[in-house]
Amino acid sequence: MNNHVIVSPLANPYVLPIKTIDQIIASPVLIVAPHPDDETLGCGGAIASLRACNCDVRVLVISDGTRSHPNSKKYPAPLLKVLRENETLAALNILGVEKQSVTFLGLQDGSVSKLYQNAVDSCRDYLAELMPQIIFVPWRHDPHSDHRATWNLILTALNQPLPRIIEYPIWDWDEQQRGNFSNITTCWRLDISKVMELKQKAISAYRSQTTNLIDDDPEGFTLTPEMLSNFAHPWEMYLEQKI
Repeated sequence: MNNHVIVSPLANPYVLPIKTIDQIIASPVLIVAPHPDDETLGCGGAIASLRACNCDVRVLVISDGTRSHPNSKKYPAPLLKVLRENETLAALNILGVEKQSVTFLGLQDGSVSKLYQNAVDSCRDYLAELMPQIIFVPWRHDPHSDHRATWNLILTALNQPLPRIIEYPIWDWDEQQRGNFSNITTCWRLDISKVMELKQKAISAYRSQTTNLIDDDPEGFTLTPEMLSNFAHPWEMYLEQKI
């Protein structure tokens, strides 16, 4: 019986090979975010680097992000939806992506796994029109159900031949939540040292997620300094695996 334990590459990412943006450059590129902010946290450096090379970068945000502060009276769901969309546009503008290149699908935050089948056709049309050469998607085994469902949505909507699929981890950086890393084909880091400050500035644009901007919901979500530190490296980690 094989009792081999698969060690997560996130346990010691510093041993992973480094790539430069020249090694993955392509156009158009699609960045898919389960929630407003995942694109900047996971791929902000890649976005800024690709835009610096004049690549066409599009961003598709799947959920509306309104469950981050479900009990706020100052920011009920309709207002929070607008706030988080505006934060996304501000962050992406810092990274070099214009408003017309950002699409908000608007599925209910926390319910993507229940709703994504209804969104497959619209995503299929979107992908067929864009024909991206690379798609950045959340890691398929991310602990958050919306992230896993986002991966399923995009892969279900894709037609053959498949573009290059690059997956990015978010919640697996939390050791307490870290999940399955079996069958990985390759894992590597992207050098983002030249755009690291831009990425940090873009993350800061998400004030609802990084500060006490919304202060009337004791159950409200904010990213902890410990979690944010995982996205403050001069590199980003990516995974590729056979589909």
